[in-house]
Amino acid sequence: MYENKTEDLPVKAVLACVDTGEFDAEVSIRELAELAETANAEVVGEVIQKKVSYDPATCMGAGRLEELKEQLEMLEAELVIFDHELTGIQVRNIENILDVRVIDRTTLILDIFAQRARTKEGKLQVELAQQKYRLPRLTGMGTSLSRLGGGIGTRGPGETKLETDKRHIRRRIEYLEDALKELEKHRNFSRSRRKKDGVLCAAIVGYTNVGKSTLMNALTDAGVLAENKLFATLDITSRSIELPDGRSVMLIDTVGLIRRLPHNLIEAFKSTLEEAAVSDIILNVQDLSSPEREQQAEVTAKLLSELGCDGIPIINVMNKSDIALNPDMIFEDDNTIAISAKHHDGFNKLLECIMKNLPETAKRMKLIIPYEKTAFINKIRTDGKIFSEEYTDSGTFVDALVDIKLIKEAENYTE
Repeated sequence: MYENKTEDLPVKAVLACVDTGEFDAEVSIRELAELAETANAEVVGEVIQKKVSYDPATCMGAGRLEELKEQLEMLEAELVIFDHELTGIQVRNIENILDVRVIDRTTLILDIFAQRARTKEGKLQVELAQQKYRLPRLTGMGTSLSRLGGGIGTRGPGETKLETDKRHIRRRIEYLEDALKELEKHRNFSRSRRKKDGVLCAAIVGYTNVGKSTLMNALTDAGVLAENKLFATLDITSRSIELPDGRSVMLIDTVGLIRRLPHNLIEAFKSTLEEAAVSDIILNVQDLSSPEREQQAEVTAKLLSELGCDGIPIINVMNKSDIALNPDMIFEDDNTIAISAKHHDGFNKLLECIMKNLPETAKRMKLIIPYEKTAFINKIRTDGKIFSEEYTDSGTFVDALVDIKLIKEAENYTE
């Protein structure tokens, strides 16, 4: 029987996919390869079988599995990653045939999430998704549930042993859900406080590895991990930036998206993604260097719609313009800006675009306020911002960011 290898060494893995026409198998398995490499696997081969439907017992046909077994022995591979969600029985049956460890796409993604989560909330969300995914798979998984941790697909809350009953897992799920509800109360309080204080929020969304964290770092010096890997960072980061008109905007980074994001992950990380639904503007970052940019943009647009983001202004931030596949095809308009986050190119245009697309909550104005109306300056200072003031013969000259509710009165004192 197979044995676990040390976690530090790359695991030799073969990717497997059954192409029923449900999705583009070639594109999906390329993404699976990126996911596998992110999880510290060395992809040494792949198998795609065209079938009308999945085999209920083994997903892939028995004949092709026998061929795969020979390939595994020749390549000395120790892991097979299926580009589908497998049932517990399918995992057990495939492992019995191949005599190596078998995981599916969702288990792989959960493993990466377990590596990347840093905050308490992120770790709780990962474990909740893992436990919910494992619960219906307890029956039939055999040895796969009794393994010790130490390889891809075994990280996270610790392995659930075969004899652990479903009641124990359900209790754990209830505990995790209660803990996350408490954290959600704090997050909702922070959101309502931001709204009350008039803080504008811009959510950074997009496919994983398009450069969201690099953009966040470049604009705010946030120190967010930025690697050329899928899901380099999972946890929410928020930092404030100032727009050309003097208004401040809170930038909020969100978890990256992928095709066929497992339902449990959408549910578990909804709190992170919901930052987009309650933001004032959305920065939809896209990768101009990717041949799959349009398909990735469709995935993002679909999920934003599912989260209820319709009606929120969206700026398409076309990143990696310095290495764009088709530089001549780059276009810009009122809500589309080309940038290079790595080289800090296009940032002035981006900030101007954000400023123009945000709802008007304040306006920068230059005013001469008579000395007998000095109290109005205090009003401006309370709800806005004074950039400079100077005493003149006619009154106090101020360069100020004036809150929207004071603009009409302020127009009486324009230069």
